[in-house]
Amino acid sequence: DRDKAQAVCQDLILHDGCRQASKAFSLYANIDILRPYFDVEPVQVRTRLLESMVPVKMINFPQKIAGELYGPLMLVFTLVAILLHGMKTSDTIIREGTLMGTAIGTCFGYWLGVSSFIYFLAYLCNAQITMVQMLSLLGYGLFGHCITLLVTYNIHFHSLFYIFWLVVGGLSTLRMVAVLVSRTVGHTQRLILCGTLAALHMLFLLYLHFAYHKVVEGILDTLEGPNMPPFQRVARDIPVVSNAVLNTTAKANALTL
Repeated sequence: DRDKAQAVCQDLILHDGCRQASKAFSLYANIDILRPYFDVEPVQVRTRLLESMVPVKMINFPQKIAGELYGPLMLVFTLVAILLHGMKTSDTIIREGTLMGTAIGTCFGYWLGVSSFIYFLAYLCNAQITMVQMLSLLGYGLFGHCITLLVTYNIHFHSLFYIFWLVVGGLSTLRMVAVLVSRTVGHTQRLILCGTLAALHMLFLLYLHFAYHKVVEGILDTLEGPNMPPFQRVARDIPVVSNAVLNTTAKANALTL
């Protein structure tokens, strides 16, 4: 019986080890599937950042879209950092640290949500684009947003923001629109698809500049209450010492001297 029990235990241990090795191999295989989307040289990322600000002129044939996600992902994280910087330089009362979760949710929500929505419209309009290409196109389109917000968060002039909004944000939007036009057939389909993307992209920049901080303050007021003060250091209570004790101590010191 003892030998049988040992044999059963050995079989269980061997089976569990094989299962753990299979899981590890499966995880490595899944990571290896994502590797081509992030295998890119820094020079290529720099070139694509510059190209994202230059609208294409040839729309008679489909324009090439980079099928990588490293540059767009880094731009989304950069936009998160710029939003946090804007919260610190503005008059917004930060009650819960740097509100990293709100900034990440806003940026990634826009990137993933709008990419999925535009990809769905592209599918309805018979546009030749994949989901990865849409994520890459919209991600690199956030480069203009990063430049605009980085400048206008440090130089507080509304006129300067509107100039950057029209020029820098407009150039990045025109780049995406031109690429989608080259991959879509039909004037109505082009108008619906490109008009929706341009409106969402330009309005998102307006939202980040004017309404994002107010929305965050509203969320904090809802969760904590409007009268909740910011975190402050509180001094320790110092016990009150009577004058009689002070006079007695002074007399004792004088007699000692």
